[in-house]
Amino acid sequence: MKSIIRFFTRFVPRKILQRFASFTLKIIGVLYKGKCFTDPVSGKSYRKLLPYGRTDMRNNALAPHSMSLERHRLIWLYLQCETDFFTENLKMLHVAPELCFIKKFKKLKNLDYITGDLESPWADIKMNVLNIPFSDNTFDVAMCNHVFEHIAEDNKAMTEFFRVLKPNGWAIFQVPIQWDKPTIEDFTITNPKEREKLFGQRDHVRLYGYDYTERLQNAGFFVSVIDYAAKLGQELTKKFALLQDEKIILCQKIL
Repeated sequence: MKSIIRFFTRFVPRKILQRFASFTLKIIGVLYKGKCFTDPVSGKSYRKLLPYGRTDMRNNALAPHSMSLERHRLIWLYLQCETDFFTENLKMLHVAPELCFIKKFKKLKNLDYITGDLESPWADIKMNVLNIPFSDNTFDVAMCNHVFEHIAEDNKAMTEFFRVLKPNGWAIFQVPIQWDKPTIEDFTITNPKEREKLFGQRDHVRLYGYDYTERLQNAGFFVSVIDYAAKLGQELTKKFALLQDEKIILCQKIL
């Protein structure tokens, strides 16, 4: 199973994976039914979760029914327990929308929910984060996860999100991070194998480090790094199959 997942995640485009993986994983989910792990997004429990990863495979990472990964479950719990996301009337822009969130968010009556992406078959609009096609101060909330590491002009994308957020609006921008090192970035490296070796993935242009928050601050954001897994504690971290070193990157437009 690990070898199959590693191959598909490394070499099959995300839009194709999203189209064909959902049905297969739901069948697997029935076989994995149990009580060891709970996916808070779907509410279903399993005896184990699927492994996931492009190079280093993580055990108990992918929840079959929702297709949530550790970061998605952490975000869901944070939104549910620490924000008014599920109750307040909010206008939201969700870029590179994750399949585990789309149907859930679209059902929320309090949410004016717009999705955007260059390739995703489920996105409402085709858009480039370097030129977000909305007016200044449009959205209360934005989310864009695991995108900036693909973009050379990440500062431009961050500035665009700041522009379209309303004053006091907020956003979550998760990326792969090495917290003990500075960002590694070298645009002369174009070979996919070299990029995978240095940046963790064949289509990444950098690997962020502890200075990621400075880039977001330079775009205008007030940035909070929230160790929400630590707040939940070891028992719940294990139950929801979270990563202990995954932190919520909360960005606020405070004017």
